[in-house]
Amino acid sequence: MYQLPEIPVKKKPRPAYKKPEALKALEALYMADHRQRYPNMPEYARTCKKYRDDSSNSLTKSIIDFLNMSGHLAERINTCGRYVDQSQTFTDVLGKTRTIGTGQWLPTSGIRGSADISATINGRSVKIEVKQKDKQSEDQKRYQQRIEAAGGIYLIVRNFTEFYEWYNANYAVATEPQKYNQCIDNQYNKNESDQ
Repeated sequence: MYQLPEIPVKKKPRPAYKKPEALKALEALYMADHRQRYPNMPEYARTCKKYRDDSSNSLTKSIIDFLNMSGHLAERINTCGRYVDQSQTFTDVLGKTRTIGTGQWLPTSGIRGSADISATINGRSVKIEVKQKDKQSEDQKRYQQRIEAAGGIYLIVRNFTEFYEWYNANYAVATEPQKYNQCIDNQYNKNESDQ
């Protein structure tokens, strides 16, 4: 009698991605920025950019967009070098096009071990290294030491919530009104002296 083959056991599916509250705050910031830039656009026509932090690329984009929308400057640093194609294409006797040779990677002209994101927050240099699962290389550790010795800030970020909490602890704007002695330009004293 014929025996049916066994059905292979399927891999256990990964759990569904659950968006953290920090990314929801980033999407709210994006919508506020969009309303400010395009005030004449009707609400029904607005769409929100979808942010995630489950890959290095999406986490890097989320951090850069957050900093730029918060009034700071942030940019991605490309340190992988570039690929130069040295292959040659020719047509053989039978009329077929063939390619011979391979390309090569040229090293970057930047500093070895540079961080993924270079930012300026309130006049201070901040370098952010995005690490999902891998570890820092020796070049990256030396780069971190040089940045910190020069007075800059070096962060290793594994998810957006971690970065968001660091930002709120160090740079977030107070949500309550300023007290009299906190006014930077002594505006109350100026108003009193004018009277």
